[in-house]
Amino acid sequence: MRFLALCLTAFGSFCALFLVAKFIGHKQISQLDFFDYITGITIGSIAAEMATELEEPWKPLTAMVIYGGVTLLLSVISNKFPRARKYLNGTPTILMDHGKLYYQNLKKAKLDLSEFMVMCRQQGYFDLTSIETAVFEYNGKLTILPVSSQRPATPKDMDLAPEQELFFTELIMDGRILEDNLKRMGLDLNWLDRQLKQRHIRSPRDVVLAVCDPNLKFVLFKKDPAGK
Repeated sequence: MRFLALCLTAFGSFCALFLVAKFIGHKQISQLDFFDYITGITIGSIAAEMATELEEPWKPLTAMVIYGGVTLLLSVISNKFPRARKYLNGTPTILMDHGKLYYQNLKKAKLDLSEFMVMCRQQGYFDLTSIETAVFEYNGKLTILPVSSQRPATPKDMDLAPEQELFFTELIMDGRILEDNLKRMGLDLNWLDRQLKQRHIRSPRDVVLAVCDPNLKFVLFKKDPAGK
């Protein structure tokens, strides 16, 4: 009986954590600010406690709901009131500009010179003279603007006007036709069948992936003859 209760509380903890995470929203680890990171760890710890709490599981559940609710509330406030963002999320800090290193700003960002150098090298900047501006973002990432002579050349620099690339939509995945995507693009099965026949494909099952853009540029990848 106790084992069954443990299984139920663990499952309940998982469901609660899943729902709280859904309400808070999706962010990559690199996008989390300090408060989000700490809140995520705290909610995870509470969920772990709830998974093994057999006597009063509602207590950690309540704490999870409160933490999730407050985090969601702060997110709404940040979106609705831009001026509040600098107090909730912090503000970017300029660490280097026009070849000048701002040592006081490094201290403000709680970075030492070694850490700053490491972050520069991680982005491929081994020579500080090739950096025009370095900004320490509120999420802990370093954004670097290179000097004009060091940045990669663009088509505009060479007076070129390449055709704009468009978003591709999947039409076939793992041998299965995605009819909803096909209809969304204003296409039908007859059009798709013609495209396959032009490429000597007898069946969609012989295709790993087929994609198409709004200009009807059709690209497909056939399955390996050995079925791999």
